Amino acid sequence: MATKSEISLILHLLRRSGFGVSFDEAERLANQGYEVTVDRLLRPEEQPEIDELELARYHPVAELAEMINTGHLVFLYRLVMTQQPLREKLALFWHQVFATGETKVMGTFDLLQQIEIFRTHGMGNFKVLLTEISRDPAMLFWLDNNENHKRATNENWGRELLELFTMGVGNYNEYDVKEASKAFTGWTMGGKLPPIAHYGPFRWEFEYRPEDHDVSEKLFLGHNGRFNGEDIIDVIVNQPACARFLARHLYNFFVADEAQVPAWIYEPPRDPNAINVLSSAFVETDFEIREVLRVLFNSDFFKESPFRKVKSPIDVVAGTLRATRELDGPSPKWNPIAEAPSAMGQSLLDPPSVEGWHTGREWVNSGAFVNRVNFVSDRFNDPELPGIRSIIDRITRSNGHAITAEGLVDRCLEQLGFLELEDDVRQEIIEQVVDSGPISFGSHIEASRHVCSVLALIAGTREYQFG
Repeated sequence: MATKSEISLILHLLRRSGFGVSFDEAERLANQGYEVTVDRLLRPEEQPEIDELELARYHPVAELAEMINTGHLVFLYRLVMTQQPLREKLALFWHQVFATGETKVMGTFDLLQQIEIFRTHGMGNFKVLLTEISRDPAMLFWLDNNENHKRATNENWGRELLELFTMGVGNYNEYDVKEASKAFTGWTMGGKLPPIAHYGPFRWEFEYRPEDHDVSEKLFLGHNGRFNGEDIIDVIVNQPACARFLARHLYNFFVADEAQVPAWIYEPPRDPNAINVLSSAFVETDFEIREVLRVLFNSDFFKESPFRKVKSPIDVVAGTLRATRELDGPSPKWNPIAEAPSAMGQSLLDPPSVEGWHTGREWVNSGAFVNRVNFVSDRFNDPELPGIRSIIDRITRSNGHAITAEGLVDRCLEQLGFLELEDDVRQEIIEQVVDSGPISFGSHIEASRHVCSVLALIAGTREYQFG
């Protein structure tokens, strides 16, 4: 039988590698073993895919995503309903790194195609992923490489490739930006036409135009040659700075909140040893992301990091929906729910800039925090939701008709992932339970009222907003 610490560790792993699981599922996985669970996460191809046709059949706005900009709904649906949690979580991770927004692209289909690149290659080799995203029409348009010509170089893609995607400021110079940009001339897209009647726009496709490619010899990061885009990528991934940059991104997303990317030139890593471990893993595996993640999830620095990250709005929404099991497939409810992360500061498929979203404590301001708390507490207060009903049943089964206010609070904290509150916060919730009157589990209605009220109070704590 799994111990409390083993179950707690599994819950931590599944929060970070996906969006959580029920207590019962965590207990089952803990009995199988932590490393077995990690290995299963890293082999998503063995788990069933989401039936995209079911979503389109019962939720027509998903099929019309291109025309009415509901791609964020499709993305969120995948995050919540998936049986391949790490695959989808990585799609969200790479969406944060290679931030591309529909405000400029104005093509939801093209952005969903970009997300598909992340789903397909996000756990594979980074060089392959970087090559694919360099050919992605949405990215080419987003960073103006369609305007990057042999006789009129546009440096936007070349600059962001080095600054925000692979190396970071301080590891290259302006000449490197110019030479990288020349190497990507001729990389453009074609096929896009304006919308026609009710059929929507034609799709962009990658197009290479050799007549527009700069074939001159280039000097890039100390290397000479008649480089094209693939050559530039090869040079980049062989720079020590690339492995460290990616390691820091992974640490910030999966382990603990870091400083924001623009500050990395000034702010040292929160855990230099962890960054060294992950950087070495990148180099030793020739940038195989799956194996780097294996090192990360099995490391002590990951296992010791519960509740050191502020949950992103997507973590709040998707995690809550998975915990409560409010939705088990297509439903009209998806329409308002898909807008909830935006109200908290994170609009899927539309990051605020090429830097992506600023994370950590920057997720939380007074307005966003109210929206976060209300979203969770509204659902924790609903005893008819399957996940909440399951929590109520587990607590009543283990405690019978008698339980103290302190015991009720502790049992609810356990069911929410062995959450640890500061003493004064915990005591305040206990006092509110006492003030609400005698606790009785004599009926399902009474048990539901008591348990739901405590869950809703916990949802409003600072500690619950960390994951």
